[in-house]
Amino acid sequence: MKAIGIDIGGTTIKGAIVDEKRKIHHQITTPTNISEGRNGILASLTATIDQLLEKETDIAGIGIGTAGRVNVDSGEVIYSTANLPGWQSINLSEFITNTYALPAIIDNDANAALAGEWWNIDEAYESVTFLTLGTGVGGANMIHRKIFRGNHWNGGEWGHVILFPEGRTCNCGKRGCIEQYLAGAALVKIANEQSGRTYKNGAELFDDFQKGDREIIPIVERYLDDLVLVVYNLSVSIDPEAVIIGGGVIESKDQWWDVFGQKLAERGVHLNVLPATLGNKAGMIGAVKLLFDAMSKGGEV
Repeated sequence: MKAIGIDIGGTTIKGAIVDEKRKIHHQITTPTNISEGRNGILASLTATIDQLLEKETDIAGIGIGTAGRVNVDSGEVIYSTANLPGWQSINLSEFITNTYALPAIIDNDANAALAGEWWNIDEAYESVTFLTLGTGVGGANMIHRKIFRGNHWNGGEWGHVILFPEGRTCNCGKRGCIEQYLAGAALVKIANEQSGRTYKNGAELFDDFQKGDREIIPIVERYLDDLVLVVYNLSVSIDPEAVIIGGGVIESKDQWWDVFGQKLAERGVHLNVLPATLGNKAGMIGAVKLLFDAMSKGGEV
């Protein structure tokens, strides 16, 4: 059995045909046409799906992970940011079903990525928390093999948990959110402020950290201390078996993961902390996993 998995972001829409063994058969990336609002995004989405359907006609359904808060029961995007203009209130499940006459499942992109990463480790854990460190900070939670989406479909918004009360101003309107300290973009901003340098990305920064740059070491050390604190808080709140860390920051893990592991041990964090392995394919693969699971339960998510 094969299905289409879609990952909708503000920059690109990624799509793939994935089978029951997690194998990707075809993959397409399309720029997200946000300049024309909802209609432009839908045009980019259908162009992606149409191209995939030209490759394979025997498709069981379509799974979609999208930025924003999603009512999985109805398939409606109930909240979306300016990154996807006009996206809020769209019922994406109805649109896909009406357009393609195929079963569809719609979920938040972080939930889909968690499903993909969990599938990729052969569903080894019953309870997992996923933390993404990229342009922003996102996350998702699985408890007893079921994604916990929250009463308002807002579960896993770790980026907007307050880490430092009255700290840095966040784009959500609050202050001190995790996102303002642990996002890759936040790390680069803080490093440039404190060092007077002009790092373009975290990879450059972590490279100097590994080389022993005395000015950069304390900046990255503080970043890792903050990350350890967040994982510690997860361990004594949700108490998952494992935390999977993904996002762009994980691409430089060879330069900082060992130090991070030492800090976790010093803090006495007793859970498995794993780097994500699927990169930007996690959302597509996970969207298919969510679809297959829903179909196996007769449509129940």
